[in-house]
Amino acid sequence: MAVEAGTQQERVAGRVWTVRLDPYGRPSAGEVRLSCSRPACAPHRISGGAGAGRKAAVEHVNIHLARIGEDGGPRGDASCACRAADCAWHTADPDAGRRGGARPTAARCGGAMVLALYADRVGRLWRIAEMCARCAAATPGCRVLDTARSTAPTAPTGAAQAAGESAGNGESAAGTAQAGRAALFSDTGPATAAGASSTDAVSQAPVPHARTASPGGTSRRTKRWGKIARRIVPHDLEPDVLRVELIELGDAFRTYQQRTEPDLALLAELHERKGRAFRLWADVSGDNSLHHEAKRAETAAQTTRETFHNRTGAPVDDAVGGDELAVEWLLTRQQAVHARTVLEYAQSHSPYPEAEVRLAVLMLTLRAARAGTGNVTGQDLASWLPDDAERVLERLVEADWVRLPDTVAQAMASLPEEATTFTVPALLSTEPRPLALGKTTRARISGWAQKTVGDRKIRKKKLGAATRLLALYTAAHTRPDGRLGHAEDGGLPLEKAAAFCSLTFDEVTEHTELLVTADWLAEADTAAGRLRGQLAGRILPLGGLL
Repeated sequence: MAVEAGTQQERVAGRVWTVRLDPYGRPSAGEVRLSCSRPACAPHRISGGAGAGRKAAVEHVNIHLARIGEDGGPRGDASCACRAADCAWHTADPDAGRRGGARPTAARCGGAMVLALYADRVGRLWRIAEMCARCAAATPGCRVLDTARSTAPTAPTGAAQAAGESAGNGESAAGTAQAGRAALFSDTGPATAAGASSTDAVSQAPVPHARTASPGGTSRRTKRWGKIARRIVPHDLEPDVLRVELIELGDAFRTYQQRTEPDLALLAELHERKGRAFRLWADVSGDNSLHHEAKRAETAAQTTRETFHNRTGAPVDDAVGGDELAVEWLLTRQQAVHARTVLEYAQSHSPYPEAEVRLAVLMLTLRAARAGTGNVTGQDLASWLPDDAERVLERLVEADWVRLPDTVAQAMASLPEEATTFTVPALLSTEPRPLALGKTTRARISGWAQKTVGDRKIRKKKLGAATRLLALYTAAHTRPDGRLGHAEDGGLPLEKAAAFCSLTFDEVTEHTELLVTADWLAEADTAAGRLRGQLAGRILPLGGLL
């Protein structure tokens, strides 16, 4: 903006409102977080996925636009907000390199102050700003909504149209538009709305035409060089295929960062490509720091693949272009290892061998695994052991395996709002700790066991404690495809399953058939001393991922 330095200091700063959407929680939850840069706007969560989030964000933008219009629109005495951000919002001047000068800052600003709206193409960020006309025109995807008057206004100006078309999603904002002035796109030049006077149009300073990006999103200058991992790819890097690969990778990573939801399969592939490209770059240039960056990329690729495998149970290569539906496992592979450790602990530390006692020991152990204390309600106990909960709890108290603050009858009558706090002496903090479970891991395994024991079809058929223990054992020893046991073993040892459930070999066969009728197992076979079978499709998310 062509002003003297002394005058520039007296101008008020241009206002900026930034509204953005971010993923929140697990992708399957379908929630997004809406936040606004204005301190008075508290962030909040929105259910219904990215579509509902974009609709709410556009409505929020329209609210700000309406308030700006009520306050008189953009201020002619404000300084350019884009310049305050070091002109980082718009593309570089393509003529700067040919002129041989440094990137201009203040010299770029000029024209009237305008109220501009920018929306990114993926519908994740909206920015309202008071900026100069030149910066607005130089920002692809920026829409000019109103222009500051050069003289004192006779009537309030307004952000005349709603937040408009959300970039990349084809949605239009709901109508909080005010009459009198149409919103202007910087790439189409100024236009006067129907009904606006010609004197209003004349009083507006002309908005220069925007520089649009070339096909593919890169300018002529960036075809020869680019940036990746905060490094500039030299324009003369050889071989040429390496230079092109590095530039494309940098663009691909930046595009990935604009996604509303993560795609771990795609991210692992990008990291793997980056590792290969950086190793070749290091060999060509002799820069050892590039070898370090390549190793980091390879580690990131491996970690991303493991995370994807833990979440879905399928290798990344199988997920890319595959037709099978990925399973969202309740437990990660490492959490499944801890779950099997807890099952072994409950088997070896149960004061009595009966299945009812062992089931209660297992469930209470999961509640108290971290500090030796936990909370339980009568409803919990009754859901685990519908007919024997009080008798089993009395036996555990008599054996001093568990300690209660009150009587067993009071524990059985406790409600969720007044749960009974119990103590397991063997799990009290000692070194080394009997079960080294993190907070999240303990909660995940406890929830997994609760879902297994409380399965609706198992409850509907009123299956006993031994059958529920067998359900836990089979779920904890499952491959990603749902088959029981390791592939090389061909099933589970029948004697180990029988010992865990306090059953004989013949009884294991009977209880296995009960699990088949309850649609827990799709098929089962106990021949040759092995328990073979496969979890039913509805149970796959509870699999333990051997």
